[in-house]
Amino acid sequence: MVGGGRGGKTGGGGIGTDRMETNGPASPTGFPELKNDTFLRAARGEKTEYTPVWCMRQAGRYLPEFRETRAAQDFFATCRSPETCCELTLQPLRRFPFDAAIIFSDILVVPQALGMEVVMVPGKGPTFPDPLKEVEDLLKLRQKVDVAIELGYVFQAITLTRHKLEGKVPLIGFSGAPWTLMSYMIEGGGSNTMAKAKAWLYRHPEASHRLLTLLTDVIVDYLVGQVAAGAQALQLFESHAGHLGPELFADFSLPFIQSIAKRVKSKLQEDALPVVPMIIFAKDAHYALEDLAQSGYEVVGLDWTIRPEDARQRTGKGITLQGNLDPCALYAPKEKIGDLVKKMLEGFGSQCYIANLGHGLYPDMNPEHVGAFVDAVHKHSRHLSKSC
Repeated sequence: MVGGGRGGKTGGGGIGTDRMETNGPASPTGFPELKNDTFLRAARGEKTEYTPVWCMRQAGRYLPEFRETRAAQDFFATCRSPETCCELTLQPLRRFPFDAAIIFSDILVVPQALGMEVVMVPGKGPTFPDPLKEVEDLLKLRQKVDVAIELGYVFQAITLTRHKLEGKVPLIGFSGAPWTLMSYMIEGGGSNTMAKAKAWLYRHPEASHRLLTLLTDVIVDYLVGQVAAGAQALQLFESHAGHLGPELFADFSLPFIQSIAKRVKSKLQEDALPVVPMIIFAKDAHYALEDLAQSGYEVVGLDWTIRPEDARQRTGKGITLQGNLDPCALYAPKEKIGDLVKKMLEGFGSQCYIANLGHGLYPDMNPEHVGAFVDAVHKHSRHLSKSC
């Protein structure tokens, strides 16, 4: 759910160690020239000398400096502090030679922008004290959201971070997808079954479409705003796709995913902004892989439940794939991590591919093992590229 950080003791060079001298918010102009565009080239399907790598939740609790920065601060207060989000985004890059940064934030800032209260409860996670229960509750939501007002702090964090990255690597922005956000808003938090949210899909299909459309409208403006602020790629997280079968996905998820890609790109063109590559990550949605490959995104992210060779065969050659090492593989000895990475790279091939985990980093992971993962991707992919 949270954007994130990196691994290995190479890289770094003290990115953004000096506080920017500004009298107010940083300006989304005059960004430093990008020095490493490998991630962006891979996302666009262009040839790369090696496979780029980043990790979901790379800025996270597995890093002691992250825990120290976040100590005694409310989670969503952290998300609303551009300076803190910038610092957390940069921390993993000081340790590891990642090929992209992802802004530290949370997908649930969108329901907050719609007027819902979300709190982070220790040991439980994100919680909505007053979730949506009845169709009439939709009237409590803001029907028109000015993202510059409600989510401007995210844009400020992106702009500040883009400057502080000093052009080292590209910066990824992100949002949760409509169904995933809807499920949180109705369940009131995490759920093993999503039974309350799915009940809406069966009992109230029209109201569900209404809510999903409202979320889509906000997400489009939010993602375009992130690019205007300096994001160089975008990822959409459909984290709860696994709770939908093929039919529900085709009705309540896929059309909105497609709409977001189409409308974001159209709006970027209208606003004379860069049409950045977009990534769709629909966890546990291997049943819809062909549809996702045709949904308007340059990159399809994969969880660890599908074989690389099968994913490549099913999506065709015109799409870049991202993923998909089992996060728990990082609990293995470092030499074993190298073997697993080599096998994964051989399955995907070194081109039109971005290495990542099949989900986010876990809080108890050893940073040295994250570094071993990153280093193994770079090492083995360079060898693979030379032998092609």
